[in-house]
Amino acid sequence: MDWFLNLKARENCPQTEHDFKIWLSRSHLHQQAFERALKTWVQLGEVPPVYEHLWRPAADVPMPVRRSRKIWAAGAALALAACAVAFLAGPLLLLRLQADHITHTAESRTLTLEDGTIVDMGGDSAIATEITASIRRVTLLSGEAFFDVAHDASRPFTVDAGGVSVSVLGTAFDVQLGDGDTTVELARGTVAISYNGSDHRQNFELSPGEMAAVDHRTGAVMRSTIAKEDIAAWRTGKMFVNDVTVAAAAERLQRYHPAWISVPDLALAGRRVTGLYDLKNPDAALAAMVKPFGGKVHKVTSYGRVLSRF
Repeated sequence: MDWFLNLKARENCPQTEHDFKIWLSRSHLHQQAFERALKTWVQLGEVPPVYEHLWRPAADVPMPVRRSRKIWAAGAALALAACAVAFLAGPLLLLRLQADHITHTAESRTLTLEDGTIVDMGGDSAIATEITASIRRVTLLSGEAFFDVAHDASRPFTVDAGGVSVSVLGTAFDVQLGDGDTTVELARGTVAISYNGSDHRQNFELSPGEMAAVDHRTGAVMRSTIAKEDIAAWRTGKMFVNDVTVAAAAERLQRYHPAWISVPDLALAGRRVTGLYDLKNPDAALAAMVKPFGGKVHKVTSYGRVLSRF
């Protein structure tokens, strides 16, 4: 993994590539270690194994050919690393360019905006802010944030998250942006929620103790009640989910787990869960999440977790 990171950090560096080839040729253990790193990407489903025929060793290949394969393996490894870096770093770079405030995995942060509004940001979250004499607007670019909004009758406070707009004057609420939906949990006051999708539109209000999840694809709204202590439970090291898929719950937990999490088992990914999980022990949370369905958590080195029923 050190070499993987070096290749990532020094793209198109001839000296790094030369040193990597030397290291790779010194021992079959080095080759095996790097193959395991590459296989991790494959098992996590992040990069298709299109180079597998190049970097997989063949026991019956004569020694001269195996040397040739070592050269191919090094080149394939570099190509695969470049693809992986582009796949992961591109969206992150765009996010950093858009965001005014950002947090990393398992990091939380509290900040006060110019109007006095207090924002608690969860792990792997990003927001962009626009506070002027006439506008108070925050865009949740990723992750989750809890807003304790300073009252200002002349300037409504708006949070945009994945096409879902939450408007208030002064209140306290939590917003979570997922890949497929936006969830709002209301602790105090009243919020007006609108969604203007390409084919679907929604307008409704929430009262304290209510939560709503808006599906980005269909515009469908799932409303339910939520206990006050479960609203933005991540602020106390817990994660509350209500009737969401295992895939969605794993996506949310990903913001607090240092390893990549993958759920390639589609049947397991589609099962629905409700519960309160411990963010301070994310592996135990994953296990508790899938155990009711006979699922297991497979540790693919320290860099990956794969959830399956087998």
